[in-house]
This record gives sequence, structure tokens and C-alpha cells, in this order.
Amino acid sequence: MISGFRLRKKNQEDSPRRTVEPGPSHMRRLLAWAVHLYTALGLVAGAGIAVLIVRGGPASFRAAFALMIAATLIDATDGTLARAAGVKKVLPGFDGRRLDDIIDFLTYTCLPLLLIWRTDLLTDGWAWCLFAPLLASAYGFCQTDAKTPDGYFLGFPSYWNIVALYLYALQPLSWAAALIILALSFLTFVPIRYLYPSQGGRINLATNALAAVWTALWLWIVWRLPDDKPPDGAAFWMALASLFFPCYYFAVSWIATVHYWSNREED
Repeated sequence: MISGFRLRKKNQEDSPRRTVEPGPSHMRRLLAWAVHLYTALGLVAGAGIAVLIVRGGPASFRAAFALMIAATLIDATDGTLARAAGVKKVLPGFDGRRLDDIIDFLTYTCLPLLLIWRTDLLTDGWAWCLFAPLLASAYGFCQTDAKTPDGYFLGFPSYWNIVALYLYALQPLSWAAALIILALSFLTFVPIRYLYPSQGGRINLATNALAAVWTALWLWIVWRLPDDKPPDGAAFWMALASLFFPCYYFAVSWIATVHYWSNREED
């Protein structure tokens, strides 16, 4: 028995010792939670937007659009911060992507559609059209392949906050606004690849540069929206000029889609 005990002890001494990797430091965990809190500020902005929409009036609508832009800027930057902080590894029990999706559905779809209805942009019985983007966005957000592995959105990515901005500033006829809304809702179901600007690549780098110019222009437009009447001439013409970016976005996205389809046929 003594020799057997010595043999087991010798085997234990010869076996490699297990090393326990240290967990993330308190500073890294605090930083990861700070990134999630930054993402959650989009929800705070959404609450403010809802209050302003219910309050109504040109001044409130202008402030609501300003908060929509703020929420969009948060959404455009929180992913980069999350990757830099390594939130998935540091806080594996908290799903930041799910939080982001909840906020995005609120600030990109529900509240912009509510604002379109509240501002009477769809009159003459066209308000029913708002059910189309609501249901289309629910479908889009629930698709497992809504974002492709190579960094594109698949289907129109529910930019209803931008649609609301343009409809309010340009004030098209109700039937024209309804046609735009229905067409974009339909594009949610079409597997066209749309640029995902927060991803890498030269095209997205150029897109982000143009988006910065476009955002600055829209901040000026929102600032110029009058408090006591519908949008004036200056805001109208600047909004019309700012269409350069949506036109660029759609054109480049569709070209990228055609290129992708062509390569698949060759393979």
C-alpha cells in the first residue's frame, strides 16, 4: 500500500498543473457596462421622442427629430465601442445586441411611424399605409440573416426615421408619401444587399465620410425648422439638396448587389 501511495503521489507530481486564467479586471467590466449604458441612452432618447410626439406642435416635432438624430449617432458608434471594449468576452451573460435591437425597433420604426401619423403627413385615408412598414420591419428584425457575414444588410434596413425626416421637411402629397412608404416596405422583403456603414472596408469609409456631411446638414435643417408653422423654404431646399446621400446609398448598395449576384452565377 505504501508503494502504491507513493506511485500515485509521483504521478500527481509529474502531471501538469492546471492554470486558472484570471477573469476580466474590475476596470474592464466597468468599461463594458459603460458601453452598454451608452447604448441604453438610445432608449432614453426614445422616451423623450415619445413625449414630444404626444405633446405635438412644430417645436416639439423639431425637438423629436433632434433626438432621433442623437439616437442614430449613438447606434452608429456603440458597436465600435463595444468591439473595442470586448463586451462579449467581458460580460458574456448580457446580450448587448438584443438591447440594441430593442432600441432600434423603437427609434427606427415605431416612433418615426407614430410621428408620421401625428404630423398628419398621410391624410385622405392613407394612414393605413403605416401598418405596412410596421409589419415589414418586424419581419426584417426577426430574420437570422438580416445582416450578412460579409457586412451588409439584407433587405431595406428600416430607416423610417430618415423617411420621417424627409416627409416632414419636403411635405409631399399624401398619395406620394404613401407610395414611398409602401415601396420601401416592399423592399424589406427583397434580398438586396445594403451597405452597413459601421463595418470595415473602403466603401464604408467613404460612406461614413459622406454620412458625416449629411448629418451636419440635417442638424442645420432641423435647427431651421420653424416653431410655429410647417417647414419654410430654406429647410425645404436644403432637405432636397441632402438627398445626395440617400441616392448614393441606394445606388452603391444596388451596384454591390448586382456584383454579388454576378459572382454567384460565375461560380
